[in-house]
Amino acid sequence: MSHIAITTTQAPAAIGPYSQAIALGNAVYTSGMLPIDAEGNLKEGIVDQTHQIVKNLQAVLAEAGLSLADVVKTSVFMTDLEHFQQMNEVYSQYFSDHHPARTTVEVSKLPRDAKIEIELIAVKRN
Repeated sequence: MSHIAITTTQAPAAIGPYSQAIALGNAVYTSGMLPIDAEGNLKEGIVDQTHQIVKNLQAVLAEAGLSLADVVKTSVFMTDLEHFQQMNEVYSQYFSDHHPARTTVEVSKLPRDAKIEIELIAVKRN
């Protein structure tokens, strides 16, 4: 089974030797998404950063023919878990009826000094 790189101009381009996402069979695995818009501007504050990341992930999923309803697992990396409640409030706006499995961890630093990064796995339903 071969994999297919998923790329969209509606989300920030990969800045290294990786893809925005990879489709393998029915599954799509995204790279960690930063709170950067398609023009390369970093959003400020945990609320705006979380919204931007989810919008970026939605764009990548749409390119693969999927939506947030197809997400089965997310991983959230935050530089300060003191912002967990704010992140969770924004996150729950996008996953109000559908609750994928999730891991949230605090990390010491993220690229471009972002406060948050999110990656996910989504699965196409037949």
